[in-house]
Amino acid sequence: MSEKPVVRSSILPIPKSIGLVWLNIALALILAAIGLGVGFAQSGLAAQQVILYTVLMAATVFVLLNYVAVVFEARAEARAVASEEDQEAESSRLRQLWADNRVLAIAMATLLVLYLILTAAIPEFRSIKNLIGFLVLELILLFAFKISGYFAAGRSAFIGLIVLFALIVISAFSIEGFLSGPNIKAILLFAAFLGIASVGQTMVALLGGLDLSIPFVIGSSNIALLFLITLGVPSYVAFGFILVLGGIVGFLNGVMSYRLQGQALIVTLGTGFAVAGFTQIMTSIGSQFAGNVFGTVPGWLSNLAAMNGRFFGIPFPPTIFIWLAIAVILIVGLKTTTWGRNLYALGGNRRSARLIGISEFKYWVGCYVISGVFAALAGSLLLGWSGGAFIGVGDPYLFTTLAAVVIGGTSLLGGNGGYGFTVIGVLVLQVLTSFLLGIGLEYEWQQFIFGLLILPMVALYGRSPHIRATV
Repeated sequence: MSEKPVVRSSILPIPKSIGLVWLNIALALILAAIGLGVGFAQSGLAAQQVILYTVLMAATVFVLLNYVAVVFEARAEARAVASEEDQEAESSRLRQLWADNRVLAIAMATLLVLYLILTAAIPEFRSIKNLIGFLVLELILLFAFKISGYFAAGRSAFIGLIVLFALIVISAFSIEGFLSGPNIKAILLFAAFLGIASVGQTMVALLGGLDLSIPFVIGSSNIALLFLITLGVPSYVAFGFILVLGGIVGFLNGVMSYRLQGQALIVTLGTGFAVAGFTQIMTSIGSQFAGNVFGTVPGWLSNLAAMNGRFFGIPFPPTIFIWLAIAVILIVGLKTTTWGRNLYALGGNRRSARLIGISEFKYWVGCYVISGVFAALAGSLLLGWSGGAFIGVGDPYLFTTLAAVVIGGTSLLGGNGGYGFTVIGVLVLQVLTSFLLGIGLEYEWQQFIFGLLILPMVALYGRSPHIRATV
């Protein structure tokens, strides 16, 4: 075996190749020029500070590039005298290194491309704070990826919590007042709406299903509830009736998708369109405003979901506490009750579950009923928040409920995950949304960034093999 390459030690490592030296000088000057431009764009920095930081950055980058070049030159010299066996072993190590880290490399490269696009296209994004925030995010993701292997049982949850922590730190560093009481309250309130809407998506995902009718049920419940109230139906009765109707929609979704195995996506999407259309027809009779209902929202419903709502005298929206109670019940129930264990058994291996007497039909339909009820609950609470009814209020929840489930770590193949994972996904999405709003991006840019950031997050979680592959 050949000896390991030795890097020449000196205070300032210089490559043998003059071309590499000039290349390193050019790269250092380019990065220094970018830093100089960003520095002068900051009104709070003095010119002397900007120049000093730029010189230090150029020198540091030049030294690092030279060191890397010297290392590669030494390795090239070693390879030139190495035997064929040594070369093959080195090549095998490199292939294994890429195989072990390709997800991380792709995720971090995606974030780098996203940062460069934003910096080039949005003047407001060109700041020292955003540059530092991006570097911090990359380092935290690198740390999460490397450490998560020690948490095999909860890999997705660990990485989700690390990503959530990184987003909070970067947002607090970049946006003034991000950690203020009103902003935290707003984040938790909107997270509660999304979390309640994601209950059903989590349940059906644990069985390997999908429910695309959720946004349509949310919008239909939103306008149907106010419509019933304007007709003189007592608000509490109307509220309960809407939840029952949501359960009926879920029951129809469950029965039809079970009978048409493998068609849950199409069935629930068709049911959603039908429900939304029928609701608009019924609520627009005698009115020229289809899809909108005007009326007075009851005070108790407004208090439940409004930012200024109070919970037993505490100035905190009761919807947040409702979501907290739902989360605790589901997390504990799915892990400790027979019903929850049977649900995981069905999601992991339906055939084996049926052999021990678990009714797949009852659990499948039951999960879709739960999905319909909680979608109706989310739509009703959104009425209390907005004070007006609109059929399109549920549109954002088509994508975000799925994203919250997947980002949290629940497998869409069934059998893996749980609502605790979804809570993490909901908080990640909501903090990310608050950050994008805080830096003043327009809606189109928010959607673009939202989608691109979700991809490396999901890839970074590196899903464990499905439970069916381990039985």
